Amino acid sequence: MRGLIDVHSHFLRPEYVAAAERAGHLRPDGMPGWPEWSVRKQLGLMDRNEIATALLSVSSPGVHFGDDFRAQVLARRMNEAAAELGRDHPGRFGSFASLPLPDVDGALVELDYAYDVLHADGVVLMSNAGGQYPGEPSWEPLWHALNDRSALVLLHPTSPPQWRQVALDRPRPMIEFVFDSARAVTDLALTGVFARYPDIRFIVSPAGALPMIAERLDLFQSTFTPPSGGLPSVASQLQTLWYDSTGASAPDSPDRLVFGSGYCFTPTDAVSRHLAGLDVAVPGWREHAKTNASELISARAHNRVRT
Repeated sequence: MRGLIDVHSHFLRPEYVAAAERAGHLRPDGMPGWPEWSVRKQLGLMDRNEIATALLSVSSPGVHFGDDFRAQVLARRMNEAAAELGRDHPGRFGSFASLPLPDVDGALVELDYAYDVLHADGVVLMSNAGGQYPGEPSWEPLWHALNDRSALVLLHPTSPPQWRQVALDRPRPMIEFVFDSARAVTDLALTGVFARYPDIRFIVSPAGALPMIAERLDLFQSTFTPPSGGLPSVASQLQTLWYDSTGASAPDSPDRLVFGSGYCFTPTDAVSRHLAGLDVAVPGWREHAKTNASELISARAHNRVRT
């Protein structure tokens, strides 16, 4: 297989940006503004950086802006747009479908459509949806459905519900994305979602804070709390996850690493610099990342990847 598989790559449509701006997201997550995206620019980035296939997804702030019905419509439009790009450019694009959470019923409907009609490669979930974190009990039917499909889930960071108090006017991807991703992953571990639904494959990003937090949680639980009902240690649960490289420093080991560019919110030159840095810091990481990603994506997506 020539070229990387980019599991963390975003696309935009004018109707999506318009919907987000109507909801008040003029500066998404505190960034200066919305980036420009086109299929031509995306393919140019991929060709320059030896990226064979990009799995497209909607980034933060997701598709739910307070109204369940409008979120359902927007998720459907964006999922269909991603599927169309895959048909128009065979082998170059797959997709992670958006679900209109925290509307669980709507999410279940869109999950079925995304998999059975659009043949999506997986789903993208924000680290929280309207302030609900993924250990929320009302999400249990969704985890059941994802586990039944052995789904691939990209857990994408977003702004925490209290961002006005904690971000201190800094862009939330700078600091808060790291914390909110860690908060979501630990919630999944401590509520037993990882243990109850072992057939879901999770890709998490960014991962930098998780090892330290896992050790602290396990120490805290063993010291101050009663036994956790047979749940594995948090540290052992984290070993079952996959980690994408977006915005991360060099990993200790590439064994569970997959490549993510973060484009189009990550500028083109930053993507190239990140790849060059990984090449220097982690020799051989590309083969690990390609093999890991090709094993993770569905059989139908694997067949689309150029060999």
